[in-house]
Amino acid sequence: MKPFNYRYLLYTLLLFVSLASCRPDDPNGPSIQDLTFEKLEGNWTFGTSGSVTLDGQDITLNYPGFALSFADGTYTTTNAGDLFRASGTWQWTGEEATSVLLDTGEEVNIIDLTETAFQFSFTHTGTGGTAAGTAGNYVVTLEK
Repeated sequence: MKPFNYRYLLYTLLLFVSLASCRPDDPNGPSIQDLTFEKLEGNWTFGTSGSVTLDGQDITLNYPGFALSFADGTYTTTNAGDLFRASGTWQWTGEEATSVLLDTGEEVNIIDLTETAFQFSFTHTGTGGTAAGTAGNYVVTLEK
């Protein structure tokens, strides 16, 4: 009788584990867009540490009571000045769910998104002047 070869058993187990870890994801499971939307959906406000910056300058005081709410394919805002319409539509720009395209043609890039924190950036073409809605690069930080 031959002695048992533990190396053979070890190699077989390693092969099995590596093949099992390479199986494709469940095609019926939620997509990246679905998982991201679960975090995005709902009402976002400044909370205690939210802000709006324009080209690096804090302009949060120009948007008292600002709120942004996302539903499936739609958004609404409160006190958004000229930055956003009071309501509109949006869609994902890609499968990665890293940005959305608003009905205004502006692309909103998600910087950070968790269940309670949302930071995004966009370039606004605005109407000029020194009031809310000035053209430039915005970064908005909100809480849920």
